[in-house]
Amino acid sequence: MNEKLDDTLAAIEARLKYRFRDPELLQEALTHRTYVNEAGGKDNQRLEFFGDAVLDFLLSDLLLRRFPESREGELTKIRAALVDEVSLGRIAAELELGASLRLGRGEEKGGGRHKRSLLADALEALLAALYLDGGIETTRRVVHELFEPLLDSPELLFGRDAKTELQELARLLRRELPRYQLKEATGPDHDRRFTIELYLGDELMGEGVGRTKKEAEQDAARAATLLLKGAS
Repeated sequence: MNEKLDDTLAAIEARLKYRFRDPELLQEALTHRTYVNEAGGKDNQRLEFFGDAVLDFLLSDLLLRRFPESREGELTKIRAALVDEVSLGRIAAELELGASLRLGRGEEKGGGRHKRSLLADALEALLAALYLDGGIETTRRVVHELFEPLLDSPELLFGRDAKTELQELARLLRRELPRYQLKEATGPDHDRRFTIELYLGDELMGEGVGRTKKEAEQDAARAATLLLKGAS
């Protein structure tokens, strides 16, 4: 590893308050497939797959303890808000993961270090690497430290249903209901990206991208809401 990369990895370890015994695990977690296509080695897709499961488990544990009286449906809704691309991307940005990503030249030129989807994937891969290197309790501590502040922001968790907000706004301002249309689905089966277009009548009001159709619809609804509010 070069000195600059060493410095950025050390900075991540400092923010996690954990030093990796196997630094190659940390490096793998931050390696995008476009880099591997050009330079070889291991990308972070396998770690991302595992990290998704680790995060779901530890957040479920956190929510059960934090909200002992809540029902399953309420807990599922909160967890979904915590693990959507917006929340994961924000936390990854706070950890400054983008500076340490290893990207192919095309992805680098395309602004990959700032792409929310890449940052979210890298965060999940990082948590998997942390679990493999430091075990469950270390990972539990980090997950709690990263995600508990979000639980103190009710508007973030419970006011983020962009589709409902847009529907009410569109009915008020346009007397129309939003219509969602799948534009395209790209990527391999294990890493799909859906693009959804949102229309009011025949007017295209927004476009959203997500790892599920529901996530893409929420993204499109946020874009359309901003447009409607700007025009009102």
